[in-house]
Amino acid sequence: VEIIRQPTKNSSAIGKVIEVLGNYMDPGMEIDAAIHAHGIPNEWPEDLLSELAKIPDEVTEADWEGRKDIRNLPLVTIDGDDSKDFDDAVYAKRRKKGWRLVVAIADVSHYVAEGSLLDKEAYKRGNSVYFPQKVIPMLPEKLSNDMCSLNPKVDRLCMVCDMSIDENGKLEKTKFYDAVMHSHARMTYNEVHDMLTNDDSEYRETYKDLVEDIEALDGLYQALKVARAERGALEFDTIETRMVFDEHRKIEEIVPVQRNEAHKIIEECMLMANVATARYLKWHKIPMLYRVHDKPKEEKLANLRTFLGDFGLTLEGGESPTAHDYAAITEQVKDESYAHMVGTVMLRSMNHAVYQPENKGHFGLNYDYYAHFTSPIRRYPDLLIHRAIRYAWTKSEDTVFTYSENDMQSLGEHCSATERRADEATRDAVTFLKCEYLSHRLGEEYEAVVTAATNFGLFVELYPLYVEGLVHITELGEDYFHYDASRHCLKGERTGKTYRLGDRIKVQVAQVNLDERKVDLRFIESLEEQSETEYDTTDDVAEEQSGLDNDEIESSESPKKKRRHYRRKGARKNSASKKD
Repeated sequence: VEIIRQPTKNSSAIGKVIEVLGNYMDPGMEIDAAIHAHGIPNEWPEDLLSELAKIPDEVTEADWEGRKDIRNLPLVTIDGDDSKDFDDAVYAKRRKKGWRLVVAIADVSHYVAEGSLLDKEAYKRGNSVYFPQKVIPMLPEKLSNDMCSLNPKVDRLCMVCDMSIDENGKLEKTKFYDAVMHSHARMTYNEVHDMLTNDDSEYRETYKDLVEDIEALDGLYQALKVARAERGALEFDTIETRMVFDEHRKIEEIVPVQRNEAHKIIEECMLMANVATARYLKWHKIPMLYRVHDKPKEEKLANLRTFLGDFGLTLEGGESPTAHDYAAITEQVKDESYAHMVGTVMLRSMNHAVYQPENKGHFGLNYDYYAHFTSPIRRYPDLLIHRAIRYAWTKSEDTVFTYSENDMQSLGEHCSATERRADEATRDAVTFLKCEYLSHRLGEEYEAVVTAATNFGLFVELYPLYVEGLVHITELGEDYFHYDASRHCLKGERTGKTYRLGDRIKVQVAQVNLDERKVDLRFIESLEEQSETEYDTTDDVAEEQSGLDNDEIESSESPKKKRRHYRRKGARKNSASKKD
């Protein structure tokens, strides 16, 4: 709809229909609506398709110029069962005093020339957008799923980050080079996990020539895992979910997806390559986009400390705590029933990561320098990083890098915005699908866990549906409830009844509004025993929310775990955990 007259004090707005997307409840309509609502580009211009047609369908002789031949190196891709675009391939070899790690990344910059129509469209999109069962790619399929995808048993162009890592998981040396590779296998996380945990795995026979290489990757991962813990990088246990659809593209069920060791192997390999890249470009003094995760803001730190204090926990670090200080808290509570609740609140105290040319480090990973290098098929910042690396090889007194510091500032703001746009669009579509799923379950009762407290009620996640809804504050009884933002709870003024993050309650699905994507729940009963020692909240009841969008972080705690009684404020003030 196009607005042709704005509303006034005495009249409504007037608009005209400019496009009909289809029937409101048609399968996939929630995605089309999200695409239009958030302005996500999803059609390829005709002149771009003409440019795309000029790209050959296989690696040509001309493409070999200046490249190493690493086709005999047993690089493999390890991805999800349903993945179609393969950005990265890996190889590791044990050495006398450490490992060699090779991370080969699709050479998108070879095919997407700076200033070309493909480049301009990739910039406009900023990143691929992943909806349930549908992807809006940053690059046309000929590139994303074919020529730039490191598919098995075919030659592909790549940019290689070749690293030497010592026995303690520390990066020693790095070299970058262009190459032609030949993926020896397209493996999945589940296959690799089975190989590593089951001596009788069928995949040990299927990939018998690669078993030694996979075990070397696992050995390297064990060293990187220790280095990660010593560094104090944050790691919060969350459960991702996957929607299972029927033939009409309606949700049949929502199931948890557990990350296994193979996921973590690839994650650590990519982190190491990203760090090596940031250090390399920093040393060459080339304008670039860092992936920056700034330290938490003072106000959120103050609220976090208040919350932790009620558990007898103290966050060290003064005004500038490090990720190591955060990690010390997670280590201290890891065996407690409220560990997930503490992790969630700590996560919510942190900033969102952004792209910018000014380096401020990555707080969560506890890196001084960090950039995105490993996914140029689906992220424009990675493509810019590849161009910067290539310039570092060829720069001279007579050459100037195309992008200035000011250009990078603008590019960083744009790419951060397109990333947020993608997240919001995906969330819209997913929320609609979940609301539709619940609309057929009106009147049904479920256990639920409180994922957020606000001044108007409780957001809870239904178990075992993994769908979130609101229990309005008026549902909680006739008491007057105070909202305490720093302690993430609602407390009854008369009864002292308190509802906290992580509490289990029983609810009934009362109403679903598909237009507004809202689920209203009726409170039935608390499944928690009230603590004999209440929070001391009478002196500082917060009147405003902490600034978090409640749907930004989803809780995945199973409500089956019984919460323990909470300790009196300051009861263990001196029992702060020690750093590793």
